Amino acid sequence: MKKIAVVLSGSGVFDGAEIHESVLTLLALERHHFDYQCFAPDIEQMHVINHLTGEVAEGENRNVLVEAARIARGDIKDLAKANADDFDGAILPGGFGAAKNLSDFAVKGNDCSVNPDLVRFIRGFAESKKPVGFICIAPAMLPLIYGRGTKLTIGTDQDTADAIEAMGGIHVACPVEDIVVDEDKKLVTTPAYMLASSVSEAATGINKLVDKMADMLA
Repeated sequence: MKKIAVVLSGSGVFDGAEIHESVLTLLALERHHFDYQCFAPDIEQMHVINHLTGEVAEGENRNVLVEAARIARGDIKDLAKANADDFDGAILPGGFGAAKNLSDFAVKGNDCSVNPDLVRFIRGFAESKKPVGFICIAPAMLPLIYGRGTKLTIGTDQDTADAIEAMGGIHVACPVEDIVVDEDKKLVTTPAYMLASSVSEAATGINKLVDKMADMLA
């Protein structure tokens, strides 16, 4: 049975992993009869957002691994201990946690950096030519992991696309229901909630992403 690593960035669209995208990813993996293991870094979130009001919860701190454990129903491990050799592929759902906790793209744009444990882990897949999928805003960090010339999408947001290209990436505009594939790097990306207005719209692209990874692994 193929085994996929799923890297989460907390719990909740505005300060962690996008919950719908994360669950849709796990469901798509199960439909392909793939095994999976969730990971998240054992670090503090950049900040905590009150998802009812959209405002920063001043003075409140949360741990990314502890929060991501909510989505994984407790079956989650520290990203620092993850080894690409143990897996056939990896997927990183979106949500602002990807741009706030796994990287600082939300704050620094094209001057951002990426969590070193994530860089180490994903580069292990890149070096072995194993398929990797990044969803929603998560692909914005890919040029810093895979290098210049990496082809990817975050949808159609021009400001984000410009920042990606300033980092050396090749951004391809993409509708919500589709994917962009960098065949050389075995990298698959889809916009999901960068464009989606419903769970079913997000599901279409995520299902295609997992389908494509399954084809790569066949």
